[in-house]
Amino acid sequence: MSDDLRQRAVTIIGAGAIGGTLGAFLTRAGYDVTLVDIVPDHVETMNRDGLRIEGIRGDHTYPVKAVHADDLTGPLDVVLLCVKGHFTEDAIKRYGPLLADDGYVVSIQNGINEPIIAQHVGEERTVGCFVHFAADYLEPGLLQLSNERTIYLGELDGQITARVEGLAEMLGYAMPAEATDNIWGYLWGKMTWAGMAFVTACVDAPVYDVVNHPLGLDLCRRAAREVYDVAMTQTSQLMPIGVFDPMAFAPGDDYEQRATKAVLAVGDDMRGAIKDKTGMWRDLRVKRRATEVDMQPGYVVELGARQGIPTPVNAAVVQIVHEIERGERAMGWDNLDAIARLAGD
Repeated sequence: MSDDLRQRAVTIIGAGAIGGTLGAFLTRAGYDVTLVDIVPDHVETMNRDGLRIEGIRGDHTYPVKAVHADDLTGPLDVVLLCVKGHFTEDAIKRYGPLLADDGYVVSIQNGINEPIIAQHVGEERTVGCFVHFAADYLEPGLLQLSNERTIYLGELDGQITARVEGLAEMLGYAMPAEATDNIWGYLWGKMTWAGMAFVTACVDAPVYDVVNHPLGLDLCRRAAREVYDVAMTQTSQLMPIGVFDPMAFAPGDDYEQRATKAVLAVGDDMRGAIKDKTGMWRDLRVKRRATEVDMQPGYVVELGARQGIPTPVNAAVVQIVHEIERGERAMGWDNLDAIARLAGD
């Protein structure tokens, strides 16, 4: 029997694209949800006018309850952590002590954040989550939802528990959701996708155009293959990410054909979509803010070095992205040449 989370308070830390979307739909479904954010105008607008979400489900406004991060108090029952990966450590240090005795944290984030969370609150109070639906924060009180994707919840030890089944039931009111015994396969599968995606984000163009560029395709294949090699030291089976099959990067006689098909499938899927570029691109081009490059390709480079696995393309991407972040480099096609050069070509 799954846990009935209608009897517990749900706190969503980070009310941006992902957290805000989940909070709106869970509130509508009758759950006791509090959205927490650091942007005063966003919090004020949500409390005064509701949270408006436009996109594939129409244009609707949802009454929600929001508080500024400085005003949050415990004890906290169920925490959905929806902050950027590079804020995970600060967030868990801040909010971990507010957990109730039977409270726990669900990492609804990009990257491999679960070990960071578990280090502070314990593995038994940490739940893994794979999320891949496309949404964007446009302005205070306004989000855009571009597609729907299944959310997967999993215990770090692979058990299917009442807790993860309850979380899947609850989150199913926002997106399709399932419990899994292979959460690491999903998380590392998305890391493989991210290796490719960060390459495309270095160019101010739709993903379809970048992956259909000869050098863009080559670098995307190589970046994803490097992540695959590192990922297979952490788990035995990588799970599909929408149309993207991370297992296509396994070595073999038909590797190039499989890898090319996997990369081009992503471009085809995003061609003409509401969101035809990645969130990484949006961070660089629109929001002009730091990306999660250190928590994704950067983490792969770090782990690869410990495992003796070369990751030259990912290392080059990390350098180029940081130069873009600092305003030292524009987003352009020449960045593909720079990545290839840094990677040793």
